[in-house]
Amino acid sequence: RGSRYDGQIAVFGADFQERLGRQKYFVVGAGAIGCELLKNLAMMGLAAGPGGAITVTDMDTVARSNLHRQFLFRPADISKPKAEVAAAAVRLLNPNTRVTAHRNEVGPATELLYGAHFFKQLDGVASALDSLEARAYLESRCRRSLRPLVDSGTEGARGNVLPMVPHMTRLLGPASDPGEPTFPPCTLRHFPWAVEHTLQWARDEFEGLFRLAAESVNRFLADPACLERLEAAEALEVAQRVRRSCRERPRHWQDCVRWARRRWQSCYHDAISQLRLAFPPEHESSPGVAFWSGNRRCPHELSFDPEDDTHMAYIMAAARLFAQTHKVVAQDDRAAARETLRDVVLPPFTPQEGLRVDIDEEEEEAREAVDRGQLAELTQELARWRQELLEAEGTPLPIMEPIHFEKDDNLHIDFITAASNLRAENYGIPGADWLTVRRGGRRAARPRAGPLAMPVLPQSKRVVGRIVPAIVTTTMAVAGLACLEIYKLAWGCRDLSCYRKSNLYLSSSLLLRTRPSPPSTFWYGRKEWSCWDRLEVRAADGQEVTVQELLERLEREHGRAVTLLLHGYTVLYDGAKDEGARAQQRARRLSESLGAAGEPRELELQYVCEGEEDGADCPPLLCYLP
Repeated sequence: RGSRYDGQIAVFGADFQERLGRQKYFVVGAGAIGCELLKNLAMMGLAAGPGGAITVTDMDTVARSNLHRQFLFRPADISKPKAEVAAAAVRLLNPNTRVTAHRNEVGPATELLYGAHFFKQLDGVASALDSLEARAYLESRCRRSLRPLVDSGTEGARGNVLPMVPHMTRLLGPASDPGEPTFPPCTLRHFPWAVEHTLQWARDEFEGLFRLAAESVNRFLADPACLERLEAAEALEVAQRVRRSCRERPRHWQDCVRWARRRWQSCYHDAISQLRLAFPPEHESSPGVAFWSGNRRCPHELSFDPEDDTHMAYIMAAARLFAQTHKVVAQDDRAAARETLRDVVLPPFTPQEGLRVDIDEEEEEAREAVDRGQLAELTQELARWRQELLEAEGTPLPIMEPIHFEKDDNLHIDFITAASNLRAENYGIPGADWLTVRRGGRRAARPRAGPLAMPVLPQSKRVVGRIVPAIVTTTMAVAGLACLEIYKLAWGCRDLSCYRKSNLYLSSSLLLRTRPSPPSTFWYGRKEWSCWDRLEVRAADGQEVTVQELLERLEREHGRAVTLLLHGYTVLYDGAKDEGARAQQRARRLSESLGAAGEPRELELQYVCEGEEDGADCPPLLCYLP
């Protein structure tokens, strides 16, 4: 036919090619796998005909480090939105492909955009996400809307593809990562003994200083009553972050440098001095047993030296990040920063009386009492500060910019590397010099040459970003295997034996392809249910569904009264103490939060019946609202 799809038509036929062109697909993620998927879909002609459409969404922007494995991007695209650049590349590959780019996260916050109506019009969803939680959420949305999902993932030389077909295959299951290391908080705070501990401590510092502080301030400024809705311990923590941010607010770049110097002193000198006062080097945990023994390393204080590269690396990275959160113009002039530091006069260390140091998790968990008087006083102080800001003419509210850690942002890695290495120096732990590791110096073997060479990543980036080096061969193979499953979905195969879940082990030259497992089943009430089954309630034209009607429907279905009705963590009905009117008010507020009436809206509810345990599997109840 002289068509670019002649080879494909020879295999599948012209009718199937037209069916491919009419497909509507949602591609979530435009990174390594996402780029390969989009390239393949464009070459296949998916969504290249009348009525076809591909929607691709990704929140990230293109970074230089993406270019070696995400081949729809070029150096000129750096800092541009990934989804938009990828969509433009797809149009160049196949001008007939109808593709729309979004910059949204797929999660609870965007359910008004990616809600029931959006998913119901799709033919399928392709997941190219690197977050287990995000993949699990996308699976739940596809399960609720009964739409097929092709889930893909890679980890170094390993890759997998799993098709999820409504009423034919098992669900993906809950997100879990057994390989994720966790460390006791007391180890991170006071007794690190490995570089992984200091790197995790530095990552926690980053989150607390540059993300949580800004989010807490913005939250309080927008809604000062938010503290009342939190548990006392969390409310006190948020209030303290807000007050600290208010007191430390910089006016210019030099203030940011001075703040970084004070933070350096607090972390690497004063905190260590306080710990050594609590547990001196000669301290014994019991007679004849040295406290500082085994994995416990006795730390020593550091003295700031403006000529030390690591010291200045910390100052510059911390000051620039602090400036960014407060929307102050930052500089990158070390010489000028050193001049500013010469004028900084810090008070001598003063021991904190009555400060308790927890030496294990049990002690830390036992000490959770909150001084409610302190919380009330702090809340009043912050309320006065907010009111003064509102009354000051011409002074905008100091909205801050939260910084989310990005493994490909060198400034973020600079801060964590410097912060970790200073902490490691406190405790006599060999540091993680990411430049040495990156260049294959004494502490890391040089990578072998060749197209399949494993990239040697900085140790800081590997540990803090939980990164397994990406291999583009794995990505390409996984995307190809995923598209084989998309062929079958477009064909409309209703035989489970047609589909395959794939596991690729590139380093072992092993590809395993097996039939997906059939849907799991469970007993609830009076019959057996599939993991895809659900109960549905639709409102009559213009009429709202009442909580009492839902309770009666569930009792008829299961033969038992409902004791608890929930939406996520929101309790709509508690049979032990609720009156119907109060439950209906909560349900009405919840339905209003889903969007305006007249738009397709659905509510997924969970419930517990008499005689059933709270954690028992039950078929979800989908309530379609007018």
